[in-house]
Amino acid sequence: MEISPELLKRCHVNKNDEGDRFVGVKADSENAMVYFPVGYKLPETEEEIRRDIIHLIAVLAEFTNRSDMLLAVQKFEAPQSVDFPINAYMTVINYYLEQNAYYTEKEPTFKTSDRGKIDWPQTLRKQRPLFQPNGSPVFTQYTVRHNSPNDNNLITQIHKYCVYESFQKLGWLFTSDVPPRPTIEKNTKMFLSVLNDKLAKTNNDKDKRLFSAMISMLNYIDEQTSQKQFYFGTDSFEYVWEKLIDRVFGVRDKEKYFPRTRWKLRGGRQRDNYALEPDTIMLCNHKIYVLDAKYYRYGITGNPQHLPESTSINKQITYGEYIATQERFISQYGDTVPVYNAFLMPYSREKNPFGLTTVFGNIGEASGDWKGNEKAYERVQGIVVDVRYLMYHYMGTHENKILRMAETIEAALAENGCLSEATN
Repeated sequence: MEISPELLKRCHVNKNDEGDRFVGVKADSENAMVYFPVGYKLPETEEEIRRDIIHLIAVLAEFTNRSDMLLAVQKFEAPQSVDFPINAYMTVINYYLEQNAYYTEKEPTFKTSDRGKIDWPQTLRKQRPLFQPNGSPVFTQYTVRHNSPNDNNLITQIHKYCVYESFQKLGWLFTSDVPPRPTIEKNTKMFLSVLNDKLAKTNNDKDKRLFSAMISMLNYIDEQTSQKQFYFGTDSFEYVWEKLIDRVFGVRDKEKYFPRTRWKLRGGRQRDNYALEPDTIMLCNHKIYVLDAKYYRYGITGNPQHLPESTSINKQITYGEYIATQERFISQYGDTVPVYNAFLMPYSREKNPFGLTTVFGNIGEASGDWKGNEKAYERVQGIVVDVRYLMYHYMGTHENKILRMAETIEAALAENGCLSEATN
């Protein structure tokens, strides 16, 4: 199925420049837009683009927190904090679509049968037993419990209200059909009282998730009655990029690779400074790779002005030199500690100015005039990473991706100059 013009108009890949940095969903009562990160290649079918939108929301929900999600919007005097409970809305919609129905409570009814879930109090009252010679009763028919949905139940009406509200804001992600408008009038206080009571009494995990989501929705609607717009996303996707890179390639205990500094003052006093912290330390085949996640535009524009500058390059060389000269690493690796450096920037393997078609690719290297560039870590490799691939492959095991990244960095170092000359 090709992408409908209406859905395509709702999608935008940002340029990561002034005024075009937001990644996420912005919507009001009239329209909604989805903003993808720079370098993202939108797929070619409607089914895939809907999946990508939902996946983008999942990535943002996992890798952003409240402090990340601040939007500087011109119409507001101050940045607006985003409290839109998008996961709650998605849970309500998913439940409705999976069940193909509203939540209903089942009222117990009873019937006479020789099979089914026996209700003994009802059976003893309503059924006539046969008595055996020893005086013990035998029932040939029982009163059995049968549950039937009660569509008029209040909890069902509240669910209808929440489903309609969810589809008004986000239903277009799933379908063009909108459920009918609910007949019940909004009464947030009463709705929340009923839902909290149901949540406290149910043991069904799926129902618990639904009730919790409906509670979050109603609290949001009640607090935001004066606002027609909502936002879920961030103006600072670079933090998400850093976390994605670190999740896939990084080790957990990277603190031991941090260069530290301190002041020793006259009078015996001392002040420790904050350490320099590389984004990611990757280990592969007994080698150390210092990776700096750079959410820069070069992978899309090919413009040298969009590359990391001297400050970043010098810091990378410092990281490498620190690791290569520390006694604890020398004792572990020998006199030559194998340290490599790389910047990781987003790009699209399907459309880019370099003619690359791989998930990871090299676009050049950076070095400092103050170094001889004889060490591998003194030559910082510029590596572009397919942003859509990374967003879909940050879960699970990463050994293969780590190996491919290591091979890409070392092959680039060899291609950009003899690897044997750039030893540690």
